[in-house]
Amino acid sequence: MRLFLQNFVMKFLILPGLVFLACGHSPERAEDALIFWSANNVFEQQFAREVVAEWNRLHPDKQVVHQPVPEGQSSEEVILASIAARTTPDIYANVWPGDVQFYVRANAVVRISDFPGALDFLIERSGADAIEAAKSPDGSLHHVPWKTNPIMMVYNVKLFHELGYDRAPATYREFIEAGLRLKAGNGVERWIGIADIRNIWWQRFFDFYSLYLAASGGVTLVRGDSVLFENEAAVLVMTFLQDVYRRGLFPKQKASAVGDLFLLGRIATRFTGPWTISHLERFKPEGFEYAFSPLPVPEKTDGPIYTYGDPKNIVIFSTCKRPQDAWAFIQFMLSRENDRRFLEITSQLPRRVGMTTDSLFADYFRRHPMMVQFAQQAHYVRGADQAPVMKEVFDAISQEYEAAVVYQVKSAEQAIRDAAARVRLILH
Repeated sequence: MRLFLQNFVMKFLILPGLVFLACGHSPERAEDALIFWSANNVFEQQFAREVVAEWNRLHPDKQVVHQPVPEGQSSEEVILASIAARTTPDIYANVWPGDVQFYVRANAVVRISDFPGALDFLIERSGADAIEAAKSPDGSLHHVPWKTNPIMMVYNVKLFHELGYDRAPATYREFIEAGLRLKAGNGVERWIGIADIRNIWWQRFFDFYSLYLAASGGVTLVRGDSVLFENEAAVLVMTFLQDVYRRGLFPKQKASAVGDLFLLGRIATRFTGPWTISHLERFKPEGFEYAFSPLPVPEKTDGPIYTYGDPKNIVIFSTCKRPQDAWAFIQFMLSRENDRRFLEITSQLPRRVGMTTDSLFADYFRRHPMMVQFAQQAHYVRGADQAPVMKEVFDAISQEYEAAVVYQVKSAEQAIRDAAARVRLILH
């Protein structure tokens, strides 16, 4: 593992153009100001600007400077390059949790649980389960659960009414039955759903992994050196996805290749998050009706239906010279008022328990009723396991997904066995 980390970091040390990362230490800022990197989408930048301005007004002696994460092929690669060059910001609020243990192994992030009262503060905000899931194998905490965007199923209400259904399909059997009925319809080529078939590890968040969490009751992929997903739930999910493509119920193309097929009435469902609401509201044709439901599950599934939470978290990098002040700023950013501000500006859910019953959030949910379902689903989400090789784990699954689902050259059982065998090698 040590050699793997060294080789991975060295890859980014020799990236051309690495010098741009020095913007994290721009001479234009006050020498002792904290640097805070946000995601570079316009809504999170707006939120960051407002929070930083308010903090600076209240704390003139502890200034924070906001910068969007520098442009690159991906924010993850930018962060890895900045770690290698030791040009990391003090605070970063767009971390995929699956990367955190890699950062821990590289001694790149501060241990949040060392701050007095930090665990109590975070448990009160996000719940004990969320904090426990975010801990390192040794029980320490190196990142702050911040936001979540649960993956659910959006469906075309009128289209299902035309097919004779008064709700979305809840099980695999119902989903395939509706798909066959839709396919045999009015002569226009239509599909029950769509997924992006590209062999990219993170694409599995929105098909296999979300469906697996729903089928398994929230069992994730790995724990320590153990593989958890070599089980019946994973086989059922892979079999279901195989069946969907074998029967021609999903098109084999990129989800965005030919416009928005959902709004065009060509597909009946899509697995997506709350970010899709603003898009649908802006572009939906007159009279178009949609709603959200949990993901379909195998027959006789009991208990709550889990899904992937698409979380992003906050870290303090070990290059920070004032970690206590950085933690104070994070606490300010995570206040009830600022969580409400974040929800209003970004339409993303803070990782905060009890929002649907909190009077501070009542007006927002009254004006945005579809977000209530996502807030309720946020009680039943999972993220990525705390292991330093989660990208490789998802890549192994994605390779087998391609073989079994896209090209149909091996059975679902064999695909899961092969993925599990490869992940064991990765873990060891």
